[in-house]
Amino acid sequence: MKLLYSLIILFLSTSIFAQKGKMMSTKEKAAIEQFKNEYKKKNHKRFDGKITATDTEVQFSNKFFSYDKTDKITGQLLKEGLLYPQLFTDYQMQKFLDETTDKTQKRFLKLQKDPRASFDVNNVKLSNATEITALSSIPRTKVFKINYKDNKLGNNSILYLIELTNKSATKETSLEDFIKGSTLTYIQQERLD
Repeated sequence: MKLLYSLIILFLSTSIFAQKGKMMSTKEKAAIEQFKNEYKKKNHKRFDGKITATDTEVQFSNKFFSYDKTDKITGQLLKEGLLYPQLFTDYQMQKFLDETTDKTQKRFLKLQKDPRASFDVNNVKLSNATEITALSSIPRTKVFKINYKDNKLGNNSILYLIELTNKSATKETSLEDFIKGSTLTYIQQERLD
């Protein structure tokens, strides 16, 4: 009987300490739930133009993304061309077309000379890229959350979830090598409703 009580106490204390290390905000929990419900795999191309990088900024042709020097994951995602301004521009425009029910807004968008201009992404800061291990169940795929901050939107940041797939990855593959050999297979912006 003492053994049973000891095991129960050990199990409960392990669960409590494990949860303390991985507390998620309600915003993150909602994004993960959205990922589970709306997941559709799609292979996104890497940026095929010229990439110029400094310690805190990456230039893609004439567009810029900044990041914190200490955020190695974000820096590598940008430098490898997995995340880039045109990807976010296209994603946001498609999201608008898929989710907007206002026909007047859709007609107005089609009448514009360059409809992508309304969604143009430039001078944005990406930060705090971290792997979500609960969604990264096999060694060939990893899901990351990353904060997107556009000064045009005020002081708010938007949470994105991205999935990378590396067909040759194993459990022993380092994160750096995983990212180098990966393809972006999913991108999702948090729901703002």
